[in-house]
Amino acid sequence: MKKLGSLVICFLMSLAVMAEDGDSKKFLFLFNKKELKEHKISMKDIESQFAAFKTKTYGGNSELALILETPKGNFDECFVGQFLVRNRENINLKLEELAFRMVDMTETKQITNALLAAYEESLQAKKAERKAEKP
Repeated sequence: MKKLGSLVICFLMSLAVMAEDGDSKKFLFLFNKKELKEHKISMKDIESQFAAFKTKTYGGNSELALILETPKGNFDECFVGQFLVRNRENINLKLEELAFRMVDMTETKQITNALLAAYEESLQAKKAERKAEKP
């Protein structure tokens, strides 16, 4: 139980650190290195075409990742996935065609917070029931 509690606290702290600006939405795009080579495009090419937005790219031993921060609005995965990216041969490709996974991190964070709150409420209710049962 202590491990679960400390895990929840660490998770909430990491979410608080990730939340920089409440007026924006963050999207995570995961790419396969082989597919990017096939389409003749690199992460630098993709990132440079989103100069109007805050972006971060991650690479290494795992899949390539791009975090795109957009202003608050009617942006969702489908809309952002329709953004066009030009490869080295000047062919326009949709971002959703290049990325094998797209995640709305802002929405995911809200859902996770709601689930954690519901779980914590159920734990508190169980504790209250146990205390009430003990004479």
